[in-house]
Amino acid sequence: MKILMIGTGYVGLVTGTCFAEIGHTVICMDKDENKIAELKNGRIPIFEPGLENMVANHKNSGQLSFIDNLDDLGKEVPDFVFLAVGTPSHKLTGQADMSYVYAAAEETAAKLARMKSEGFTVFVTKSTVPVGTSHKVEELIGKYLPKERFAVASNPEFLREGAAIDDFMRPDRIVVGSDSEKARTMLEQMYRPLTRLGYPLVVTSTVATAELIKYAANGFLATKITFINELSHLCEKVDARIDELSLGIGLDSRIGDKFLNPGPGYGGSCFPKDTLALMMTAVDYDAPLEIIETVIRANDRRKHLMFQKIRKAAGGDVSGKKIGILGLAFKAKTDDMRDSPALTIIPALKQAGAEITAYDPQAMNEARQMLPDINFAESDEDVFKDADIVVLITEWRQFKSINWKKVYETMNDPVVVDLRNMLPITQMRSLGFTCHTIGGYTDEF
Repeated sequence: MKILMIGTGYVGLVTGTCFAEIGHTVICMDKDENKIAELKNGRIPIFEPGLENMVANHKNSGQLSFIDNLDDLGKEVPDFVFLAVGTPSHKLTGQADMSYVYAAAEETAAKLARMKSEGFTVFVTKSTVPVGTSHKVEELIGKYLPKERFAVASNPEFLREGAAIDDFMRPDRIVVGSDSEKARTMLEQMYRPLTRLGYPLVVTSTVATAELIKYAANGFLATKITFINELSHLCEKVDARIDELSLGIGLDSRIGDKFLNPGPGYGGSCFPKDTLALMMTAVDYDAPLEIIETVIRANDRRKHLMFQKIRKAAGGDVSGKKIGILGLAFKAKTDDMRDSPALTIIPALKQAGAEITAYDPQAMNEARQMLPDINFAESDEDVFKDADIVVLITEWRQFKSINWKKVYETMNDPVVVDLRNMLPITQMRSLGFTCHTIGGYTDEF
């Protein structure tokens, strides 16, 4: 099938490339001429393991191409138009901003109308959109195309940054929904290379159901993260251990062991934006979700609580302290810093008078723009030089293998605050480090 992917951000580029991988012909379109030029030259604007090679393979084979203008689409009408543009939260209302989605739908529909073809196209919202968006998209397209030439569907993405290709190629489930039976049939055909391998396809009879599934999934996962974070704080108060608690509840098959690792709060491109949009949608429809409202407040509070934890580890005052930061991205295996806990913790430390030196294996370029008033180290071990405290924020695996004896000798005061419970605490303490963890964690058993 022929697919037009509008948007070459994280979702659009990964999804378009993976569609080429399973045999479809994909054109990725983005108005950012510089980004398209980079992609044509084989340079990938995001960090995602395996993506660069996959893009190169399918670009060379002709299965995957890039354009910055719809006039370069060609003469053949696509079977699918995927809308994978940004849906940022509105700064004032908190609602998802649909302007990019609506503009992309209208411009593409106008282009297809000018082609004067009798082909049938399914417009698919791939971006995470509030309930009702697809119906609005249908109205906008209907101004340019007759009903017999198009349908609208929802196909929410479930891609984890750092594991996105695997999530597409080996999904827990694929969700598609449309009010059009023809569209549902075409979507089933499009995903057949994956479903014939046994991966489940959930086809919803209404487009609204598919739209809501994405928000419900992220809302539930955000709730699970926030739940274990709050319990970790309680563990510190009552002399309990959060790692043992997580094991004890995670072995219950009704609960499961995923998303039960405590940390400094969730961030990234999905959970903060999607929980906020879900909350606002529920308010708009007079069906408030009080659980989600509480999760949002608690997650914000969690990030500020981590600042308090660091200040306590510094003896109650960080003014004049040299603090090293390990990890800036919102999680490992990505360079994405959107709503990263680091963006709350570091400014709070700076405002309290601390001097910050930070390092991240992938997010340094992003960090220099978002945190211009801090120092940056050349390596993870350089973070420890002359530091009074070192704080681990992001769970990069390489931080486990730091030469602890070597860095111990370079610190002013060997104090480490591990906000991910991943460091070899027993070894570090035997060398003389003072270690602070979350929820009473220790790697001694």
